[in-house]
Amino acid sequence: MTSAHRIALPVLAAFLLAGCGGNEGVPAVNRWVAESHVDRDCEWLGDESVQPVAAIAEWADAYAVVELAPDLTGLGAQDKAVLDELVAAGRIVHDLFKIQATPCYDAIAGRVAAYAGADAAPLRRYFAINAGPWDRRQHYQAFVGGWEHAEGANFYPRDLTRADRDQLADPQGDFSGLFTMIRRDGDGELVAIPYREFFAPGLTQAAEHLRKAAALTDNPSLRAFLEARAASFLSDDYYESDMLWMDLDSRIEITIGPYEVYEDGLFGYKAAFECFVTVTDPAESARLAKFKDELPWLEQNLPLADEHKNPNRGSESPIRVVDLVYAGGDTRAGIQTIAFNLPNDERVREAKGSKKVLLRNMMDAKFSQILQPIAARLVADDQLGDVTAESFFLHTLWHEMSHGLGPGKLVKDGRETEVRLELKDTYATIEEAKADLMGEWDILTLHRAGRDYFPPTITAQQPATFLAGLFRSVRFGISEAHGQANAIQFNYLVEQGAIVQDPATGKFRVVHERFLPSIEQLLREILAIQAAGDQPAAQALIERYAQMPQLLSDALGRLEGIPVDIQPVFRHYPDL
Repeated sequence: MTSAHRIALPVLAAFLLAGCGGNEGVPAVNRWVAESHVDRDCEWLGDESVQPVAAIAEWADAYAVVELAPDLTGLGAQDKAVLDELVAAGRIVHDLFKIQATPCYDAIAGRVAAYAGADAAPLRRYFAINAGPWDRRQHYQAFVGGWEHAEGANFYPRDLTRADRDQLADPQGDFSGLFTMIRRDGDGELVAIPYREFFAPGLTQAAEHLRKAAALTDNPSLRAFLEARAASFLSDDYYESDMLWMDLDSRIEITIGPYEVYEDGLFGYKAAFECFVTVTDPAESARLAKFKDELPWLEQNLPLADEHKNPNRGSESPIRVVDLVYAGGDTRAGIQTIAFNLPNDERVREAKGSKKVLLRNMMDAKFSQILQPIAARLVADDQLGDVTAESFFLHTLWHEMSHGLGPGKLVKDGRETEVRLELKDTYATIEEAKADLMGEWDILTLHRAGRDYFPPTITAQQPATFLAGLFRSVRFGISEAHGQANAIQFNYLVEQGAIVQDPATGKFRVVHERFLPSIEQLLREILAIQAAGDQPAAQALIERYAQMPQLLSDALGRLEGIPVDIQPVFRHYPDL
């Protein structure tokens, strides 16, 4: 079994301060960047004071400190030595992400570490949570320093002109690669620098840890993946190791590398580094394996014109239920991941599908600490009993399954492309909304078709749990993809009469006869946008529905004292 519980802040002070990367004795993250690419142009920081905003303690306290303590007693000494090496690689990846997310990270972290005001502790803690000085929930508002956040994070120069942006946006150019940092050469021209070159010291060291773990493990599939992923770090070619990751069958599993593009708010081109070190639950994973067989049927029945359906994606789609041992990088910044669906390479998806990984101990912590308390305040009393941990689990699972359904590769204007490349900065929000809607559509459509996977009560439990989940995710902030996606769904479903508020209690209920038709209608619109690669239509949808109307703002105002999310502390591998 696994445990996850809240613990007192003072007990964890050393861990939390170490996590900010700026405390005395912690090496600079720039040690992982090639000397020729270290960013020394930090004059834009000026002499700004590092006095934090007045609300810094309140903002930090919105994240409940939760210890994740998976049971490792079934692992022998050799397996634990493997974990040690995997976590060592993950810690490097955590640093690489800090560099990607925050220009001049070391300089800013040094100022934060040197700050000695009364609110120094919450400032350092919040800097660690956000991997920089910008609040990921508050439209990237600076909570210290007053520096403006760059849409493209640190993937691009901060001084981009309109001409530069047009050059970067050109699909015929060389700048849309997932694994490059964009910088200026000696003549001031934009150049794309491969990750293997830019992050050479870090990737070389991380690869060495993976090779050591490969030499230690007795599991052939884990060994093959680790050796291949080590090679990928030094080549920027992740195809072979992604294929091997799909075949990974081990009690110990790791997901490590550059994957999601959400951090690149400018174009959605660049993949951010992240890492999950986990231990699997084979029995629970086997229980869910039958769902993957339904993916071809679901694809054929999507509310989408047949010519846009994607029957060529692989349907192996393994499902893993795991407990998180350590996480680093993109997944540790701001809102914490509870499940993921990877890889994103359409070639791998067509050959093997994608793997769905559910982080059980993280999910349990969020349900008990956040979702249940939200439901108690905002869900109508007669539907409150329908908010269940199992429906939360199922929604999360089918959300991840749904990332592997629908349009992926496209032919537009005679050229081969992908939805991601065409939707650019709107892709993350639209894709998250699609997966949320389709997850509900999957469950209720399978149930309506007579499949016996779910109890009869699923038609009440799934919508009520989904409703509570909308409030949970909108609190992430509507500058963030998941928060925007949930604002779109909430506002659309209210417009359609599928969600209504009781004026007497202020609580909300699902109108069941309107719920599935409304879900399907919005899903149809989003799938059509993706199939056409229609970025203007995606932008219009976001501008119309990704808003914070008074109804929603007032509802969120009733959630004072309930954590927005959690800040994990890993019992077995606390931050150094």
